[in-house]
Amino acid sequence: MSCHEIEALRLGLMNVLGTSDRSVREHAEKELEGHLEGPIEGLANAESLSELRRHLDAALVDLEEQIATADESVPEYDYLRGRLVAVRDAEQSLARLTDHGDSLLDDFGTSHDVLHEAFPVDD
Repeated sequence: MSCHEIEALRLGLMNVLGTSDRSVREHAEKELEGHLEGPIEGLANAESLSELRRHLDAALVDLEEQIATADESVPEYDYLRGRLVAVRDAEQSLARLTDHGDSLLDDFGTSHDVLHEAFPVDD
C-alpha cells in the first residue's frame, strides 16, 4: 500500500511552485503508476493551489469511503486510517499555505498603496 494522495499532492505542489527536482518527481511518479485516475490524477496534474485543494478534498472523500467499507479485522485497515490522518494533515497544511499566499498578496497591495501615497502619480 502507498499513500497515493500524498505523492500526488507532492507532484501537484511541485507544478504550482515550479520545482523541478527530477529524482523527487520520478519517485512520486513510480509510486503512482497505475493509480493516476480521478482525484489522484487531478492532484498530480494540478497547476494552482485552488486545484490542489479541490482535488485533495475529493481524494479525502474517496479515502473515507474506502475506510467505511474496509474490513476492520485486516491489517491494512489501520494503515488506511493512518493515511486519512496524514491526508487531513496535508489538507490543513495546504489551507495554511493558501492563507499565507493570500496574506502576502494583501501585504503587496498595502506596500503598493503606501508607495503611491509617498510618491503620488498624476493620472
